[in-house]
Amino acid sequence: MSGTENDFNKVGTGTTTTTPSSQQNGTVASDSSSWETRYDAQNRPYYVDHNTRTTTWERPQPLPYGWERRFDPRGRPYYVDHNTRTTTWQRPNLDMVNNWQQWRNSNRTIALEHLQNRFLFPMQTAMNQENDPLGPLPEGWEKRVDESGRLYYVNHRNRTTQWDDPRTQGILKEDPLPEGWEMRYTVDGVRYFVDHNTRTTTFQDPRGGQAKGPMGAYGVPIQYDRSFRWKLGQFRFLCSSNALPGHVKITVSRDNLFEDSFAQIMRLQPFDLRRRLYIIFKGEEGLDYGGVAREWFFHLSHDVLNPMYCLFEYASHSNYCLQINPASSVNPDHLVYFRFIGRFIAMALYHGKFIDSGFTLPFYKRMLSKKLKLKDIETIDPEFYNSLVWVNDNNIEECGLELFFCSDFEVLGKVDQHDLKPGGSEIKVTEENKEEYINLMTNWRFSRGVEEQTKAFLDGFSEVVPLQWLQYFDERELELMLCGMQEIDVDDWERNTIYRHYQRNSKQVVWFWKLVAELDNEKRTRLLQFVTGTCRLPVGGFAELMGSNGPQRFCIEKVGKETWLPRSHTCFNRLDLPPYRSYEQLVEKLTFAIEETEGFGQE
Repeated sequence: MSGTENDFNKVGTGTTTTTPSSQQNGTVASDSSSWETRYDAQNRPYYVDHNTRTTTWERPQPLPYGWERRFDPRGRPYYVDHNTRTTTWQRPNLDMVNNWQQWRNSNRTIALEHLQNRFLFPMQTAMNQENDPLGPLPEGWEKRVDESGRLYYVNHRNRTTQWDDPRTQGILKEDPLPEGWEMRYTVDGVRYFVDHNTRTTTFQDPRGGQAKGPMGAYGVPIQYDRSFRWKLGQFRFLCSSNALPGHVKITVSRDNLFEDSFAQIMRLQPFDLRRRLYIIFKGEEGLDYGGVAREWFFHLSHDVLNPMYCLFEYASHSNYCLQINPASSVNPDHLVYFRFIGRFIAMALYHGKFIDSGFTLPFYKRMLSKKLKLKDIETIDPEFYNSLVWVNDNNIEECGLELFFCSDFEVLGKVDQHDLKPGGSEIKVTEENKEEYINLMTNWRFSRGVEEQTKAFLDGFSEVVPLQWLQYFDERELELMLCGMQEIDVDDWERNTIYRHYQRNSKQVVWFWKLVAELDNEKRTRLLQFVTGTCRLPVGGFAELMGSNGPQRFCIEKVGKETWLPRSHTCFNRLDLPPYRSYEQLVEKLTFAIEETEGFGQE
């Protein structure tokens, strides 16, 4: 060990104390070392290190075995543990080292037991290559276990280590991970990657070859892409096999969109809403071959889900997903409106259209009849979640916390007390029953004041789409089906665009994509809405855009003169782009067409 450590150990054992009389006279007793003992005004001893010019209440002790004190370029002391090859700013002592070693040993024991339980055969036989079901390792390879109990493999030929079993490499026909990387799986089976070089994690495969990162073509994790495609196919089959012939005509005005739509949808029989929709905006010339209906769904969802109507509210100040507003009962007809909204949301799913705003994930779980968990509260009420976690992690009896099986709830200025179970206001929460209290409080947090509204919504929804049709989906897949993809992938847009009377290298087309690349996501969505009638994408991206006669890709057609404004045909996802003479002219005309026009029949 260096001389610094030896000096430190000598100093730590050579401290002395002063007498009370010397303390009162303002003198300090010193020893021959760099440490000195002093007393404060309350006669409490403290210790001064003249090397670092610091003080401490704890009497300096020798450094533990294998530790050394060093100084950085700024003269600040730090401590090196040569046992574990780590450093720390905190001065170590024997108690700290012993506690750390006990914690390390206990964690290692737990990790080994956990690792052993992951195998169908005992850990001892797992390390025995003779009983290994995969057979012996290749020549030059060795299996080892690290301090945390994880298996790794040593290649003595090139003196490298890796996490992957060399006997299984190549089965998935994947390239090996870069040096220092490891593949792991979440509790839901989604794989992610750990970079031990930077101590970070990511869903992005570091080997490349996956342009969309962790997301597949349908906007879901790659591991679920094929499963989600099957689920979506089953749902579409149920919709098409239960469709009725003919069409249902809905005539609305833009100035009275909410009331007109409410009156006509609630007047119709629920099974009529499964017929082909034919939407008419009063005073406009558009013919609905799909594009007008898309715009109707988009704008009506913006109105019915608007928190200003007091039917829904934002989950929190930072979470703009929607949940039912408990104060909606201020409107005496609110249950009828929730039944109407349930029908409308079911129509959007049934006809493959998208809405403007999404709900909270716990709301989707209620639709799917899934059990709500404590973790679900975190996304909508972090403070309430943290309080329940504290109750779960601490001994409330030792803390003297007086809790009962009841909760206060305020609506429109009126505070009511709700019993979580019969007689709950008289039942005290203890260590034995606090798990029941947390479960009851979790369910109450999601249902308080909204039971009747939720029932009315689900009743209206199931009149059009039976909830059993959604049993195979999870809450995130349901959100994806209802709201579509949020971010616009310009490369996917350009890759799935066709041209008429233009070529891909035509200067107007080159200018168009240059403009799209320069726009922010909000303006891209407005451009998309101008051409297709909605700013939401299908779950399959631009390749799954629908027109009047089925799949219809985004199209740019050369039409008109350079003095014309661009026009759109939302039923066919087609943009009529005149042959402008300059990039500036295209930007001016297209921007004006997007921002200054509304409705159908515009020239």
